[in-house]
Amino acid sequence: MTKLLRWIVSAAGVAACLVVPAADNAKAAAPHPFRAGFAETDITPEPGMEKPGGYHKSFMKKTQDPCKVRAAVFDDGNKRVALVGIDGLIVPRQLVKDARTAIQQKCGIEPGNVLIGASHSHSSGPLGMVQPGQYDHASELVKKLAYEKSSCADAGYLKRVRDEIVSAVCQAGGSGTEALCGVGSGHEDKVAFNRRFRMKNGLTYTHPGRRNPDIVEPAGPIDPEVGVVGAWDKSGKMLGCIVNYANHGTTGASGWSANWIYYMEKTIRGCMGEHVIVVFLNGDCGDITQVDNLSPYPTIGGPIVGGRIGAEAVKVLLSMHRGSLAPLDAKSKVWKIKRRVPNPQKVKACLEEAKKNPNAVPTWTKETLMLDALLASTPEVEVEVQAVQVGPAVFVTNEAEMFVEYGLELKKRSKFPFTFPVELANGCVGYVPTEEAMGKHGGGYETRLTSYSNLEITAGRQMLEAGVELVGQMQPGTPPAPKKIPPSNKPWSYGNLPPQLD
Repeated sequence: MTKLLRWIVSAAGVAACLVVPAADNAKAAAPHPFRAGFAETDITPEPGMEKPGGYHKSFMKKTQDPCKVRAAVFDDGNKRVALVGIDGLIVPRQLVKDARTAIQQKCGIEPGNVLIGASHSHSSGPLGMVQPGQYDHASELVKKLAYEKSSCADAGYLKRVRDEIVSAVCQAGGSGTEALCGVGSGHEDKVAFNRRFRMKNGLTYTHPGRRNPDIVEPAGPIDPEVGVVGAWDKSGKMLGCIVNYANHGTTGASGWSANWIYYMEKTIRGCMGEHVIVVFLNGDCGDITQVDNLSPYPTIGGPIVGGRIGAEAVKVLLSMHRGSLAPLDAKSKVWKIKRRVPNPQKVKACLEEAKKNPNAVPTWTKETLMLDALLASTPEVEVEVQAVQVGPAVFVTNEAEMFVEYGLELKKRSKFPFTFPVELANGCVGYVPTEEAMGKHGGGYETRLTSYSNLEITAGRQMLEAGVELVGQMQPGTPPAPKKIPPSNKPWSYGNLPPQLD
């Protein structure tokens, strides 16, 4: 081989070696398509099961509309996150842990990237209040009060819901497709009302009586924002959406029901397609319901509440710019908060009262004794605050029936253009009022010390600051936007004429 030929072969070899890395680098630099998947599964309880939501047992004999698990899974190539909404009064902490572990095992999504929120439907299945075995350590009297006289979760139903959560997330993750997504928010202020009122006697009452002349003013605001995330496949077919709004699920139902969330879903599907999956995540609404205590007219029902919220969500979806909602991220903080301790003399008096007639123990006496038993086994409660980022939006959770003021402050302090609080997510710790509500001019049902609501007074502030801290560690993505149209000096040919008078 001549020197010239050897040089040509050598140069060709070098060129070939250079071409391959260049192609690999081009491939690596190509943006990963943003993917989204949605799925739903059925968790409608059987007729005759126990309905949670009160301090005593209640049973439901029939079904009004289905209860569901609805899941959305997003994938930006670097991380996958799952947002799950369940038609349930609460979601117990252990159920969340078990579901997250199973999800990781079956479809690989990291536990910390899974958000599970309860809609707080008061017409849903037996996920609360007393959990199986929770009072096995207590006295025979307290065990009777807990298991026979209180609202109890059903062990079989807990397992079923856990399995359906896992199924929905894995289906959503497995069906993920390249998607164009958007985020936006609307305004709905006609179906939510603060249920606490300052009274002339200087205290605050919950539901003081319709048009009570002793009402001075509402004790707090509402949060009228309707937060929406939407996803479409490349053909323009809508896959699903996530809706965030702050309101109790207490519109009433004649049987098992998703409550007003069902009518919200029907409204969105009626406009966007019957196949659309609607994931609902409730905002901070510990003091918010659909009851307008200042109105002379009957309380509005589920079709109106859900219909108006759904209609507002549709308006947002129709105007939504679509694109990628990268980046995705998820962060959590887990710690323990102390329970408040009832006065020992009060506990003693309640015990004496209960022993006199164990079959007719007053509600608050029962609750004091059950709380005292909880303090013996778990004087502190594990709580989690989680922040899940979807591009320019961030969902920030708490485990409480959180007063709306905390959610509004979170939004004000967040650097994200879209900040959506999610209460009763990843666990349940009961009502968490503001510190003002626990002061000398406070009061109301939510401030009572019970087996359900008992965290120390600063709990809400702790959760808020944890949420602000997590959000501060994230960088908002850029909201999708179309290319801007350049200015034009070419008017329509039939629009640039002077008036024609004859």
